[in-house]
Amino acid sequence: MIYSPHGRDLLTLFERRFEALHPDIDVRWLDMGSQDVYDRVRSERANPQADVWFGGPSLILAPAARDSLLDCYRPSWADAIAARGRGAGDCFFAAYETPVVFLYAEKVVPAAEAPQDWDDLLDPKWTGKIIIRDPLASGTMRAVFGLIIERGLQATGDTAAGVAWLRRLDAQTKVYEQNPALVSEKIARQEGLVTVWDLPDVLISRRRGMPIGYVFPRSGTVAIEDGIAVVRGAKHRAAARAFVDFVGSVEMQLAAAREVYRLPARLDLPADSLPDWVRDVRRRMVVADVDWNLITEHGPEWMRWWDQHVRGTGRAR
Repeated sequence: MIYSPHGRDLLTLFERRFEALHPDIDVRWLDMGSQDVYDRVRSERANPQADVWFGGPSLILAPAARDSLLDCYRPSWADAIAARGRGAGDCFFAAYETPVVFLYAEKVVPAAEAPQDWDDLLDPKWTGKIIIRDPLASGTMRAVFGLIIERGLQATGDTAAGVAWLRRLDAQTKVYEQNPALVSEKIARQEGLVTVWDLPDVLISRRRGMPIGYVFPRSGTVAIEDGIAVVRGAKHRAAARAFVDFVGSVEMQLAAAREVYRLPARLDLPADSLPDWVRDVRRRMVVADVDWNLITEHGPEWMRWWDQHVRGTGRAR
């Protein structure tokens, strides 16, 4: 049993490939936000139902490790990823790097007029036209909000600047979407014109013909080290460890890049084996300098404050 925010396309691919290699194992999965995975794994601590947690940033996986929710295991591919992608005590490892982009409805928003950097989201022309994935359930959006607050903290020595920025974003926001699958669809239907979301979902939606475009923030974006871990007390521990090894294998790193637009975490993949889009992203993307330890430590309290004092206060809806 796999708990994962990675979506049907990736999870179906891995289910079928792993079962083909292990016909005695039945892979099942539940698709949910990474914060929802953490909450569920924690609530099931006494009787774990999941074997593998597949997908989530360190700011959520690290607290899970500290809470003894993970079965620390060093996979066969651990040495092939950057040190920043390895969780303390070998409790989780990055399988992918997931960048965040600005997504826009390209039928009505010319590429040159789409937001090019973070402060562009606050332009009055986007008032009531931005859709945001609800950050309480989403590791992606928690990372983005953490970046904004940390950026203000570095500039002013206080969190107030970042909170003020998020309040202005709240004033621009039409809805906080609970269902991640609807984020791209609503932009494609022009129910909103702009959002902030992760690149793999955007590229999959474009492949399906959705009329959406995307832009990398000019000053730097969040690039999440997207991790995988075995759940402590997993009922199928050996199979779970085999699945983690499988996810990071050269074959499946390349398959994920080619078929479901995942940026591999492995640094040893032959460049000529990677699809063109991977090389294009690595050329165009500017990665923001994020203090993940700071966000991991203070992110939960920042999000509680945002939920209680910022959500819905930017303007009357």
